[in-house]
This record gives sequence, C-alpha cells and structure tokens, in this order.
Amino acid sequence: MISYRRGEVVLIRFPSSDLITYKKRPALVVQADGLNTGLHQRIVAMISSNLKRTGETRVLITRASAEGRQMGLLTDSVVVADNLATVLDREVDKAIGACPDMTAVDHALRKTLGL
Repeated sequence: MISYRRGEVVLIRFPSSDLITYKKRPALVVQADGLNTGLHQRIVAMISSNLKRTGETRVLITRASAEGRQMGLLTDSVVVADNLATVLDREVDKAIGACPDMTAVDHALRKTLGL
C-alpha cells in the first residue's frame, strides 16, 4: 500500500460534514511522517478553490506561483487548515504534487488546534 507523506497534495474523496456525502478534491497531507498509528490512514486538510474562504486558519496558494505549480493545483486555491479529515489510504486517488514550504500551513494549523 502506498504511504503518503506530509506535504503531499493528494486527490481524494473528501467527506462532507454529514459523513455521508463527499466531493473529489485535492487535500494536503498534514499528518507527521513516521506516526505509527497502526492504521492505513492520513490526516489531511481540505483544499478549496473558493477564494472567499479566507482567515488566519487558511492559506492562499496561487496557481501561477512556484508553490502552486509544485502543488499541482489547477486554480488559485485555499488550504483550509480548519477543515481536517482522517481518510483511509485507499480513499486517495493519487498524489498530484507537494507543498515545498509548510510554514504558513503549520501556523494555520497551530491556530486551528490552539497550540
């Protein structure tokens, strides 16, 4: 089974808050590498093309930026660090890129989690 690493952008079936429906979308793997949970799953942050989703727990990534190109995003997007999900590795369609610098995302995650 493929193991996805922190910072990878993956295409997944991201669950809706009702835990019944989902939308196929990119997500950023935020779980620490080497975390031995014994489960084949990853903690991911939703990536949205809705640019109205702004705030201190969200990180804007422009498609034209070096970061946006490395992440494999098709449009300007927002990493929504306050919308996290744990997904089984089998729910990951594929990796499409990687975030070269997690500093802004880490800051947003600290705000989200009160760390």
